[in-house]
Amino acid sequence: MELEKIKEMLDGEPEEVVEKLLEDIKKQYGEVPYIANFIKDMPELFISRTIYTNSIMREFKRMDPKTVELISIAVASALKCGHCLKTHIRVAKKLGVSREEIFDTILISSTVANASILAEGTRAINSEFSATDDKKDPSCMFCNFASELPEQR
Repeated sequence: MELEKIKEMLDGEPEEVVEKLLEDIKKQYGEVPYIANFIKDMPELFISRTIYTNSIMREFKRMDPKTVELISIAVASALKCGHCLKTHIRVAKKLGVSREEIFDTILISSTVANASILAEGTRAINSEFSATDDKKDPSCMFCNFASELPEQR
């Protein structure tokens, strides 16, 4: 949505602005996502969030809409947000993204998520097994505080 159109729209009553934005969302997505439905009765939050989200998700000019949806699918998949995942798959499908492209995106995101889990877990193992009482992990701000747990023997 162009800045002039946003300015013009914001001059209206909050309820009218919410209705226009809901219509626009439904036109773009074919539905109104859960979060938008949940906060639509809070115009001060709904309007600003919707304008912000739209400026990134739909008005972003450096990436095409298919790429934006594939990124959204990857993130929703990695974060295990089934509702977001299904919404972005439906939008991607409407944009002509193939089933195979969507699957490849999910495969890539699952590989990165898996690597992230392994990296975090193995770092924690190494940190705990290599730490001594007087040398804790310097990258953790909490390791420098004295533990309130009783010592294990």
